[in-house]
Amino acid sequence: MAGRLFAIILTGLAFCETAAAAERSELPPLIERERFFEDPDIAAPQLSPDGRFMSFIRPYEGTRNLWIKTVAEPFDKARPITAERGTPVDRYFWSVDGKYVLFVKDNNGDGNYNLYAVSPAATAEKTSKAPPVRNLTNVSGSMVIIYRLPVSEPDAVYVGINDRDRAWHDLYKLQLSTGSRELVRKNTERLAELFFDNDDHLRLATRVNDDGSSELLRIEGEKLTRIYSCPIGDECRVNRFHADNRRVYLVTNAGADVDLMRLTLLDTRTGAEELVESDPTKRADLYAPIFSDVTGKLIGTVYMGDRQRFNWRDPDWDREYRDLVARLPGKELYLAGITRDEQVMLFTASSDIEPGETYIYDRRARKLTFQFRIREDLPRQYLAPMQTIRYRSSDGLEIPAYLTLPRGVPRHNLPLLVFPHGGPTAREGWGFATAAQLFANRGFAVLSMNFRGSIGYGKKFRAAGDRQWGEGIQEDITAGVRYLIEQGIADPKRVAIMGYSFGGYCALAGAAFTPDMYSAAVAIVAPSNLVTLLNGMPVSAEAWRRVIYDRIGDPHTAEGRAQLERQSPLRAVSKMKIPMVIMHGANDPNVPRAESEQMVSALRARHLPVEYLVFDDEGHGFAKPLNNIVAWAVAERFLAQHVRGVRYQESMSADAVARLEAVKR
Repeated sequence: MAGRLFAIILTGLAFCETAAAAERSELPPLIERERFFEDPDIAAPQLSPDGRFMSFIRPYEGTRNLWIKTVAEPFDKARPITAERGTPVDRYFWSVDGKYVLFVKDNNGDGNYNLYAVSPAATAEKTSKAPPVRNLTNVSGSMVIIYRLPVSEPDAVYVGINDRDRAWHDLYKLQLSTGSRELVRKNTERLAELFFDNDDHLRLATRVNDDGSSELLRIEGEKLTRIYSCPIGDECRVNRFHADNRRVYLVTNAGADVDLMRLTLLDTRTGAEELVESDPTKRADLYAPIFSDVTGKLIGTVYMGDRQRFNWRDPDWDREYRDLVARLPGKELYLAGITRDEQVMLFTASSDIEPGETYIYDRRARKLTFQFRIREDLPRQYLAPMQTIRYRSSDGLEIPAYLTLPRGVPRHNLPLLVFPHGGPTAREGWGFATAAQLFANRGFAVLSMNFRGSIGYGKKFRAAGDRQWGEGIQEDITAGVRYLIEQGIADPKRVAIMGYSFGGYCALAGAAFTPDMYSAAVAIVAPSNLVTLLNGMPVSAEAWRRVIYDRIGDPHTAEGRAQLERQSPLRAVSKMKIPMVIMHGANDPNVPRAESEQMVSALRARHLPVEYLVFDDEGHGFAKPLNNIVAWAVAERFLAQHVRGVRYQESMSADAVARLEAVKR
């Protein structure tokens, strides 16, 4: 596929002639962007429950599809089990008994997901090398969510479907073999989430109240009884039932004197709660508890501070983890799959300069077997290390951040690309970051940070970002730029900003509210008018409306509307003066295309330089490799034009050139 679709039509790699000759000779070779953004040959591996088969995602006829092979076979013996065209398959899982592979997929990024099933044992269709795929839910304009794969009924799956009422999901039981659907519970009580016990019985639900508080409810037939509550601003999530099937594990920070997310046990009959664990170092939220499905016991926990950190409770798992870390030094380990008996694991080892090596580990034999390396043709020796840094915002708040510096040049007076994360209730972490590696290779220092409102550092830190879009959050970003300038790392005259979603909003806000700080901005699927964004919120987000208003702002109060208008980059176009690139997916259900349309119209009305791209087959972010290649080609060329001293790959394939012409607006 790569040779056919992405054949380079211009010989060699050209780069911007503004780069100083000394810097150009010392930087590593320019890495082709296709090596970052073409579909990898192998990705997202999983094991069948019995450990006999490995499934993975690989392109088939130009689209990412599901493939399968026996564990013992080489990858060139694998066969496709789906033949989807257009929208790729990205999220999938095995049925409990291993008879089916299930996946969810929307249509060109529209957010309307259906559930599909394919039997790997089925015969391939005459017109395809893959067996037939069945759409189990087959609903239009709705979003299917997966609640439970019941071990007691391997041929079933419990799903939520909002085709009756777009705001609320009714509970259905689907038969995988026949596709028959049975309504289990009509959601007329405004339930946001449903939870099953170890015997696959529906036992609990959460409901978000009109004031934004949430409550955990015990289900007994049609009767709902409140057993736990969280005020707005606090969080409480059901993780799983205890082995006794009476108590339930919660990940929660509820309580006036509680800051960090912790693990507790709640008695579903009495409401009594006991602490199980919080971060022993008192620094980070609980990221995830780890349980054995064989014993039902808690075997460990994970915390994400500057780096991943495990706290093992089971001595066997502790010993095995330490053994694997010793064999794979400098890597962080992520479990990709495990057999039903928990004796064979599939995991990925990655780092800041390693996108991922996948291994199978036999726990009985303590045997580690290499499987594949994602993006094998990406030259690791030229990638740039990522370092953790911390700096203070203007009000003294400490901001955890990550800095990637270009290789081969002194760390002094460098061009800087600021890359804020999306969300904003998300976070950055240490590891391989495609954007950081691409632009560090081009000569940028790349800064990303966990500004206030980011998760992982406690309730107070997250709540500090409430209703602070474009203000406190933006000041945390600005403080990072100033810090790097003060340290002599960044050149104040060569700073750009780029991001997706909320990160794209930050790029627009940077251009609007700190117009003298940046030389250029790239905003992708970005909100521009917070009033229209919130008024256009999808109906499916109804359960969380009050929480969203509490965190961003309420457009239905005079005070809230004034705040949102003040924080909207669209309202500050008169202050903007730097060139921009704006991109959007036409089918985006989260940030409607109109957010970019009104921004571009306002900029062009003032004759400000803006390039605008609209991808008609994408949603909130770009899933298709050709679109990604075009988007990043435009971004790196644009940034090299407006930030002196960085280079870019000038060559593009014929397909990319044609696609670029098609998406220009």
